[in-house]
Amino acid sequence: MAGHECYHCKQWIEEGVAHDCWTTTEAALAGDLSEELRDAWERLREAAVEFGDQRIYASHQSIMFSRKSCYFFVRPKRRFLEVFIFLGRELRAPQVRKAVRTSKSKVAHLVHVRHRDEVEAPLTDWMREAYELHDVLVAKPPAKREKKTRRKAKRKVRRRSS
Repeated sequence: MAGHECYHCKQWIEEGVAHDCWTTTEAALAGDLSEELRDAWERLREAAVEFGDQRIYASHQSIMFSRKSCYFFVRPKRRFLEVFIFLGRELRAPQVRKAVRTSKSKVAHLVHVRHRDEVEAPLTDWMREAYELHDVLVAKPPAKREKKTRRKAKRKVRRRSS
């Protein structure tokens, strides 16, 4: 039998058979969730949709919520939902399990959600803040930098006049 083993999902793929283990759907990722987690997932999704225009899509093991860039994503696990929220500041709150700086302007915050009742303020406030962060970052003027060539030129002038 000719074929190969997929290095991502470790399934045996027969020769000539199409295989795309990276492509997934929201339904496939949320399909095996318990009733409590499914309710929490639906509440998270509803809250995010209320914010406005955005793109919601599944990517590998996560469900992404984005405008121009991803502002939060959910990674369904067996016992909880991992929610990563990208904010422009670091949060100090009991719900936040970990905060990681992902760029100069964003910090990713990990929150575990186990029940629908946990999807309320402050979590929904942080989600909205992350949604609106794109507008803030776009509105900021680029930082002005003094060119190094000017400094060198001034130094040369000073040296000549000495």
